Amino acid sequence: MTYDYDICFIGGGLNYAGAIIAARGGLKTALVERNMAHLGGTCLHNGCIPSKMYLEAAHTVLKAASQDHFIGSVTLDMARLHEKKETLLANVTTSITKQCRGVDLIAGEGKLVAPHTVEVEEKRYTAKYIIIGTGASPFVPEGIVYDKTHIITSDDVLNLTALPQKVAVYGDGAIGLEMASFFAAAGVETELIWRHDTLLRQAHPVISKNIKSQMEALGIRLRPQSSIAFAKRTEKRGVHIRFQDGSEHYVPTLLVATGRRANTDTVQTDAIAVDTKGIRTDEHFETTLAKHYAVGDCNGKLQLAHAARAEVLHVVRRILGKQSDRLTLDKVVKFIHTLPCSYAQVGKTKATLEKEEMDYTESVVPLKGLPFAHTHEGDLGVMALYADNEGFVLGGEIFAPYAEELIATVSMALAGEMDATLAGKTVLAHPTFSESLEKAFLRL
Repeated sequence: MTYDYDICFIGGGLNYAGAIIAARGGLKTALVERNMAHLGGTCLHNGCIPSKMYLEAAHTVLKAASQDHFIGSVTLDMARLHEKKETLLANVTTSITKQCRGVDLIAGEGKLVAPHTVEVEEKRYTAKYIIIGTGASPFVPEGIVYDKTHIITSDDVLNLTALPQKVAVYGDGAIGLEMASFFAAAGVETELIWRHDTLLRQAHPVISKNIKSQMEALGIRLRPQSSIAFAKRTEKRGVHIRFQDGSEHYVPTLLVATGRRANTDTVQTDAIAVDTKGIRTDEHFETTLAKHYAVGDCNGKLQLAHAARAEVLHVVRRILGKQSDRLTLDKVVKFIHTLPCSYAQVGKTKATLEKEEMDYTESVVPLKGLPFAHTHEGDLGVMALYADNEGFVLGGEIFAPYAEELIATVSMALAGEMDATLAGKTVLAHPTFSESLEKAFLRL
């Protein structure tokens, strides 16, 4: 059979990285994206890049407010921050578009209507290989009337040009914790509403306890074990919230951060199985239809931009006939950027080790009392590492400023299949947070 393309990518998020490699590898390549101004996807435009930019700005406000050796006050100008964000994203999108010069960019909503066949605006294109990377969208639970102005999602936060007077954040996942940290650090009266009794309940118990303390120190009002049954904007009193227990509450703004759902509507053929998590794939991200793949958030495996990029590159390398080891997704770094300490983990955690009933040793090093940690907002910090009975590193959890950077040391130890003795031989700099990791390795 003759195809229009060797390979076609549906969705212009981290899929673009795979498209570039495919084109450079000599494949006739197409990429379908409904909004070319959104090339780069959620991470670039509605997620990790702008959110971390906003958190960094809020962190500056927090440091100025919490340390008495600063003179005067610092206020976050959201209109100016929004403008700078838009300029940055436009420049990056232009750069990505230039990198795709060997790729046929097809604007429009792509639908996989039959094997090897993608329909875009009533025109059909065929390809030998098809890679779906359509991402995910914010999930708003039934009973919450989303209006984009008073009841918002994280997508809307990143388009605000003024800070709300008060905000309630519903959800204790990565987005909820990050957004609550952002607003509180920026000086907004903030509530955090969630259904369970603890925060980061899958983290090491000490870290779970310490992030609660951190949220309280930011001035966030915590409302655990609270499930919203109904929420709708009213004309006079703001957003009316009714909880499952019948109690009521009013807030000016409600941010719904209850997770994201895989975008699977692009699949219009029964040959590809879709379940409640997303598009079903095997260990190499191939769907139930041969030569058709799903990568990133839409496959429901791991909703992280760096995981999506790793997945699409893995698939393209295999198509090009290059060696590509199976991705072990539990060795992909996961992190939540809260302020001032962030949480990061890789490999096995205390919770997963106990669930799997594995024998292990742990090393837990608190940062409290260390001069560097005290002067760099790390008093609540914790380093927790795990090893098997032979001393090989199984994983780690870090709660510290810039934990997402510090966890790289643990990730490399996992990738290199190091034991704790070998990992502990690295002399790390003083004074830094990383030297506490050295201590943690030595104590395993």
